[in-house]
Amino acid sequence: MKNFIIYLSILILASTAKMFGQETFEEKARAIANRIEKITKEEKVFLKLRVEEVNKELEKGTINREQADEKKLKLAEASALKIESRVAEEETKLTTLVKEKVEGRITYLDTVNPKKQAFSVIFNNKKDTVKVSEKRTTSQFVFALGLNNLITNNSVAHSDFRYLGSHFYEIGISYNTRILKNDNLLHFKYGLSFQHNNLRPTDSRYFVENGKQTNLQYSSTKLDDSRFKNLNIVFPLYLEFDFSGNKDYNDKPFFQIHKGVRVGLGGFAGFNVKTKQILKYEENGHDYTQKEKGSFNTNDFVYGLGAYIGYKETSLYVKYDLNPLFKNNTVDQNNISLGVRFDFN
Repeated sequence: MKNFIIYLSILILASTAKMFGQETFEEKARAIANRIEKITKEEKVFLKLRVEEVNKELEKGTINREQADEKKLKLAEASALKIESRVAEEETKLTTLVKEKVEGRITYLDTVNPKKQAFSVIFNNKKDTVKVSEKRTTSQFVFALGLNNLITNNSVAHSDFRYLGSHFYEIGISYNTRILKNDNLLHFKYGLSFQHNNLRPTDSRYFVENGKQTNLQYSSTKLDDSRFKNLNIVFPLYLEFDFSGNKDYNDKPFFQIHKGVRVGLGGFAGFNVKTKQILKYEENGHDYTQKEKGSFNTNDFVYGLGAYIGYKETSLYVKYDLNPLFKNNTVDQNNISLGVRFDFN
């Protein structure tokens, strides 16, 4: 009788949530990720059309090559600003959503399949205990943060950037697919992430473009803060070894994820959508903040390797960019990050 009441209560809650249009945390986060992806695609298509118009002008001879390149650069900058503005709105929504999740204001309720969730609760005879599932694919919200720096001449020793002041954080949506039908060890993890890589130069220095080179330069004014920020949109792909094990109930296998030790090996690929430099200083008793946006000769396409090892939803996480931060600098400098990663089911 108790199990029947639990089952009936969950069905009523699920029906009520559906009636009033309530969504789960995963559904809300996925919707935001889809909107961000749509924004990027729309702006890229629009930019392509405008660039084709410039190419037609060049073919007709109404403008020369230099004028065409200048027009294309302005179009690209305008497109980047538009993407930044539209994506920023969605990032704000995502940040608010994460805060609500952490504060416990969003609770998980499987409105898509309430019967399965009810069965899970009845089977364990406890509420909010270990969930069991036959699903081959599940979704997670990914959040990571930690230290960031550049590898120069195969080392981060004697770095030009503050070790504790330079940091990164990553926000994304991940899908986890069990590879083998009847074994829980191997999984594919894939999805969409926003990587924010920040560098803080030492000794009141900041980045300056000198033609195709981008170098650090000493400031004539003492800088209270010098920060170089890169925002990348990437598509991660990992092979995950999940040692949560298999569970058998009534001779039928059930699989749990993120209940034990996990190891992930893989990488990512994507593109840079924004580069910004922020300088803060004091002059004549007044505080000033200077913001500069541009390409700074950074690579548009980014790709790299990543790995993590942890227990349940928390992991130690490292990622390394295989391509250098700047396109044409004499010395290649590759971004490396080390921190903590959370995969919330």
